[in-house]
Amino acid sequence: MNHAEPAPRKRRDETPAATWPAAQRCAAPVSGLGGRCPAAIRQGGAASPAPPSLPGSARSDSSAGNSAGHRPQLAPKLERSSDKMCSAKSKSLAFAGLLLSCLEMIFSANTAPDMPVIDQAYSKLSNSITVEWRAVPGATNYMLTAEDGDSFIETIVKNSPGTVTGLKPATLYRITVRSINSGGKSQPSPSRKVKTVLAAPILSVRSLTCDSIAVSWKAVPMAAGFSVSLMRSDGLGRMLKQNTTNTSLIFTNLDPGTLYTIKAYAWNANGMPGDDFTYNQRTSPNAPVDVKVAFNSGALRAVVSWMPTEGALTYSVTVFSGLLKLRCNTSSASCVVPSLQCSSQYYVSVTAYNEAGSSEPTDAVSLKTVPCAPVNISIEEDEPAHLLVSWSSVSLGHYYVVFVKSDDGLEVHCNTSYTQCHFQSDCGYTYFISVFAYNEAGQSPLGDVFNYTTAPCCPSEFRAVFTSSDTVRVTWAPVRGADLYETRAAGGSGAVLCRDTATACTLSALRCSTPYNITVYSFSEARGSNTSCAPQHVATAPCSPEIKNISKEGLSVISVHWQPNNEEAMYVVTARGEAGLWHCTSTRNSCTLMDLPCGSAFSVSAIARSPAGQSLPSYSIPLETAPCCPNDLTLAQVTQSVTNISWSVGRGAQTYVTALESPKGQAKCHTLQTYCLLGCITCGTNYTVSLRAISETGLTSSCTYQGYSSSPCCPSGVKLYRLSNDGIRVFWRASDETINYKADLHGSKGNFSCTPSLGLSLCDITKIPCGDVYTVVVAPVTDKEPKLTFCPKKIYSVTCSGSSVGMVISRGKSNVKHI
Repeated sequence: MNHAEPAPRKRRDETPAATWPAAQRCAAPVSGLGGRCPAAIRQGGAASPAPPSLPGSARSDSSAGNSAGHRPQLAPKLERSSDKMCSAKSKSLAFAGLLLSCLEMIFSANTAPDMPVIDQAYSKLSNSITVEWRAVPGATNYMLTAEDGDSFIETIVKNSPGTVTGLKPATLYRITVRSINSGGKSQPSPSRKVKTVLAAPILSVRSLTCDSIAVSWKAVPMAAGFSVSLMRSDGLGRMLKQNTTNTSLIFTNLDPGTLYTIKAYAWNANGMPGDDFTYNQRTSPNAPVDVKVAFNSGALRAVVSWMPTEGALTYSVTVFSGLLKLRCNTSSASCVVPSLQCSSQYYVSVTAYNEAGSSEPTDAVSLKTVPCAPVNISIEEDEPAHLLVSWSSVSLGHYYVVFVKSDDGLEVHCNTSYTQCHFQSDCGYTYFISVFAYNEAGQSPLGDVFNYTTAPCCPSEFRAVFTSSDTVRVTWAPVRGADLYETRAAGGSGAVLCRDTATACTLSALRCSTPYNITVYSFSEARGSNTSCAPQHVATAPCSPEIKNISKEGLSVISVHWQPNNEEAMYVVTARGEAGLWHCTSTRNSCTLMDLPCGSAFSVSAIARSPAGQSLPSYSIPLETAPCCPNDLTLAQVTQSVTNISWSVGRGAQTYVTALESPKGQAKCHTLQTYCLLGCITCGTNYTVSLRAISETGLTSSCTYQGYSSSPCCPSGVKLYRLSNDGIRVFWRASDETINYKADLHGSKGNFSCTPSLGLSLCDITKIPCGDVYTVVVAPVTDKEPKLTFCPKKIYSVTCSGSSVGMVISRGKSNVKHI
C-alpha cells in the first residue's frame, strides 16, 4: 500500500492534508454504508482531516503543529486496516477494524473554510475601521486583524460588515480577514491599508455675553482645519457654520437664554472629516425688562416684579441705599424685599442667571419708601371754635394729612404741604388727632395719637327743610353734654317755640312767603344755656296763586290770569294733558300758553317759585281746544251729478259738516262718518270746498281746502251713420265746444275708437266689420282727469246689407236695432 503525499499548505494555520488512492481508502464494501466509505474519506486531497478532537473546538496558529504531529499516527493505522480488508475479506476482525477506521475518519473529516476577499475597508470613527467582504461558504465566524506595525488588534464577527474598534486616531493600519469554522481558520485575506480618521476636537464652550458663545479646543494631530457649526437645540432658526484653522472662534448675534447645539470636527489635508464632538451650551440670559416695584407702605416691604427672561433659571434682586444692601433670590418673576426703612431712598436692580452665567443688571429703579411718622406735634385753640395743629418736617415727606376724629365718630381731615393745619371745632367734644406724612410711596406709619377737648358750643350742622309751605323741619348735630334743645322761629307778628331732647324740631303753622330767624339753643344741667348761638335766616315758600280766568286769544293761544300774592316770585302755569305739558312763566299776573295742540283736553294750574322754595299748586281749571281739521280730503266724482268726499279723522272732532258751493248752487252734508255723498252736482262747474269739525262740547274748527272742478258734461244725441267705404260716422251733440271728445266702439270682432278735432262733434271709423253688435260710448277728454266711465252707453247692430241707419236711444244691451 502506498502512502499519499502531504498536500501543500494553503494557510499558515492549516493542518497538512493527506490523500490516498481510492483502492487503498476502501477495498471492500462496508456493511451498513452501502459498500462505500463516507464522503469525507472519498474526497481525498480536497479536505484536510483534523485530528481527533471535540466537535466545534477553536484552533489558533499555535495548534497547527500539533495537528501535523497527529497525522503519522492516523495514516499507518488506516493502511494496516486496508491491507487486512483487501487480503482477507472473510475475516470478521479485519472488517470490524475497517469499520472503526471509517467512522473515525467521518468524525475527523471537517475542513477549514476558504480565504475571504475584502471588498472595501474604511474608517468613519477615529477609533475604528469597518471592513466589508464577500461571504465564504461554510464559515461561521470571521477574524478581523488590524496591524499598525507595533501592535495588532483582532476582532471576531459573525458576518460582513465587521468593525475593528479600539484603534488610534489618524493611524495607518493593515487590515486582513480570515474565515473560521469548526475545521479551523483560513489563510488571511489580501490586506488593505486604511487610515483612521482624525480624532474629534475636545471643545471648551462658554457664553461670553447674552448673545455670544466662545468655542475653543486643543490642536488635533494631523488636522489641517476645523469645522464648527451652531444651531438652536429646538430646531428653530438657521444653522451657523464656520471653517477655521485656528483653535477658537466666537459666535455672535445669538438669542439670549437659548440652548444651542455646537458640533465640531477636524479634517486632514485631503479634506477628510474626522470624528465630531457635540456640545450643548446655553447663552446667558438677557437682562429682565419691565421691572416694576410695588411698595407696601403698611408692611414696609417692596414687591419687585419683571417680565420673565428667556432661558433664565433664577433671578437676584439687589436693593441698596448707601452702604445698606439687601438681596432677594428667586426662580419666579417676582420677589418680596422686606424690612425696609421709612424716609429712605433705595435703588433696585434685577439680574437673571442660568447655567451659562448672569445677565447684565437692569438699570436701577428708584424706590422711595414712605416717610416716617411726624413728631413734635402740638395742638392749641388759637381762636374760639378753631384748632391749630402743628408738627416738625419729615424727610421725603411731600405733603401731610391731619385726621381729626371726634368722640361721636365724625372724622375730618386736612391736606397740606406745610407743617400746620387749622380745624373748626365744636363745643363739648373730645377730638383725637393723628398726623401722617405722604409721598408717592404712600402713607407714613401711625405715630402718636393726641386728644383735645373743646369747650361747649352751639349746635352745628343746622339744617332747615320745608316739608310744606307752612311747615319747616329743623335738624342739627348733637352737642356733647346737652340735655335739652330749644328752637325759636321769630318772624311776622310773633314767634314759634319748640323744646325737645331730640336733635330735631318741626315748626308748623308758619305763614307763607314770610322771613323767619330760627335759633337753636343747647341746655345742660352742668353748663346751662348757651345764649350766644347765632340765628339762621330762612323764608317760607311762596303762597299758592289763584287762577281768575282763562281766555282764548286764538286757535292755539290761551291767556291765563291769576291773583298775585307774593313778592319777587316767578309764576309758572302748566297745561297738562294726554298730548303733553305746556308751560308759560311770568312775574306778573298773567301769561300766554302758545301752540297748544288742537282737539286736546288740558288741566291748567299755576305755582309760585322763589329762592325760598315752591308753593303748592293752585286749583286746576279744565281747558279744551277746538278740534283739528282733517289733514287729508279727497273728492271723487261717482256720476255726472254725484260726488263722494272723504277725509281723515280730525282729532277731537265728533261730527263733520262739508259743503261744495258754486254760483250755480250748494251741496251740503252733516255726518258722524269721515265720508259723504253729495248730489245735485253740476257737471263742468268749479266749486269751493269747506269742512267744519265739531267737538262733543260744540267747539268748531272751520277748515278750507283747494277748490274742486266737476267733470265735463257727457254729450247727448249720439248717433251712428254708415259710410260707403265700410265705415261708420259717430255723431253727437256737444255740451261745450271747448272740450274734446272720444268715441269708443266695443264689439266681439274688435274695439274701435276715434277722436275729432277740437270743436267738432263727429268722427269717422273706417273698415269696421259688419254683422256685429257694438257698444258705443262718447265721453269728454281732459288732460287733468282720467277717462270718464259714467257717460251713457248705446248699443248698435251693424248689418252687412242695406244703407239705412237705425239706432237705439235707450241704454243697455236691450232693444238692439240694426243699421
